[in-house]
Amino acid sequence: MATIRDVARLSGYSITTVSRVLNHSGYVSQQALRKIKQVMQQLDYVPNETARDLSNGQNHKIGVILPQIRTPYFAQILNGVAEAAFSTDYSITLLPSEYNEQAEVYYLEQLRRKEYAGLIITSHGLTLEKLAAYTKYGSLVLCEDPGNISLAAVFTDRYAVFIKIFRWLQQQQIKRIACMFYRPAKSSATTRLTLTAYQEIYQTQLASNLVMTGISSPRTAYLAAQKLAQQVQAPQCILTNSDSNAVAVRQYYIDQQLPIPIVIGQGYEMASFAVKLPTINYHLYELGQKAFEIALADAPLTTKIKLPADFISQNDHFIL
Repeated sequence: MATIRDVARLSGYSITTVSRVLNHSGYVSQQALRKIKQVMQQLDYVPNETARDLSNGQNHKIGVILPQIRTPYFAQILNGVAEAAFSTDYSITLLPSEYNEQAEVYYLEQLRRKEYAGLIITSHGLTLEKLAAYTKYGSLVLCEDPGNISLAAVFTDRYAVFIKIFRWLQQQQIKRIACMFYRPAKSSATTRLTLTAYQEIYQTQLASNLVMTGISSPRTAYLAAQKLAQQVQAPQCILTNSDSNAVAVRQYYIDQQLPIPIVIGQGYEMASFAVKLPTINYHLYELGQKAFEIALADAPLTTKIKLPADFISQNDHFIL
């Protein structure tokens, strides 16, 4: 593969002159321009865009760290990011992490090496303090509330919507509630917020046998529903972590011909609308769009945008 040095050698001009031609900057005589372009065509030379970006101190790539793509939650954020990127000259790169801290550090080191103009972190395994240490190397945008940590962020008001859900259940005399999570409280802000909201309304901690973790798919949700149904006191309500998982839980009770508890989903997907399940609209598409906009703006670390989260108790008017 031909390099800029090959073009310079065969054309008889310096690398600096060839670079001026490639970057359309600085004075280059017409004779030199014609000769350099002739050699570039002869060698089928294509400039290395990554190298050009690094030499110019510019980059047009935004990385999106995704722990997984299996759940619609992250897919909706990604759709919003992609839509916002279409109207720019920036590209987006998917960076799978599976909450692996070593993978996340690798992506952050790429940011330090200027391989990305910025990173959007949809969720993470590293501590907020470790993430914040990389803000001096480029734009970092978090998709959760960082609290007092200096990180730019776009997030939904999850705590407020969890309070609303538990208050709604309390008003219906629902006391035995099971909750499904992907990760335990020690590593998940969503899990912590849910359990804290429950304690705020019910003035007691949620029993450990009603906290189901590792729920990553409809299959695991279906199996978790089986465990819950086999308890001496079956739950009156199951708050799941996605609409597709909520549908799977409901299906288990139908398959076993058992009374169906209140099943609440999250994500405002078509699945919840189809069977009229209560759900939460996190406005994730808008969240993704705003996260991309902030990443491009290289916004101050104090930039924090809170979006509303809506509890839809009667899911019979799905809005596309």
